[in-house]
Amino acid sequence: MKIQNLKRILIILSILFLPCVFYLVLIQGKNHFKQLEIFGPKEAIAEGDTIYHTIPAFSFLNQEGKTISDKDLDGKIYVANFFFATCPTICPKMNYNLKGLTEKYSRDGQVKFLSFTVDPDQDSVAALEAYAKKMGADNNSWWFLTGNKDSIYSLARNGFLVAAAGGKTAADFFHSQNLLLIDKEKRIRGIYDGLDESDVKKLNDEIEVLEKEYQEKESKG
Repeated sequence: MKIQNLKRILIILSILFLPCVFYLVLIQGKNHFKQLEIFGPKEAIAEGDTIYHTIPAFSFLNQEGKTISDKDLDGKIYVANFFFATCPTICPKMNYNLKGLTEKYSRDGQVKFLSFTVDPDQDSVAALEAYAKKMGADNNSWWFLTGNKDSIYSLARNGFLVAAAGGKTAADFFHSQNLLLIDKEKRIRGIYDGLDESDVKKLNDEIEVLEKEYQEKESKG
């Protein structure tokens, strides 16, 4: 009688325990998350092979007067946005929301943050240095970039595909509140509303997803 009761208990425990094990395998396994979308135009060159839009080469000065180019982002994930230091409307809130992310990832050497000024005539290196100090930015992980206006505007339109890019001055050029997530292959993997805290949280989550994506590739490689 005792043996039969023990068997019943073991069967019940098995029924309860196995789904838990299965769930943990799914959660801890290597393929439990969906890979992020790749944005922008693409071209199929062969069966199963696709060429995706990538961010082109660029070179600008950061708030410390150091030259920052696309080469400095090789092997890095980064978040990019466009602003200007004297912007009285969306830029302060957008960069304040971004600041929280920069602080979280300040010690993560795989993640960088780039804020391109759309008013380089006013936003000199010195002006961006003052702005970075006001924001409490970590100069090693959050770069405020200035340079040739035509190059910045072309990069915004044709590289980062900022849809609202238009006009000729910072005030009428565009007020893009987008934050763009760029992967190690320089592809756009996410576009987020920098004024929406829930969207910024989504960006944070998807940075983590992208890092896991690369960790899996490395473990298989």
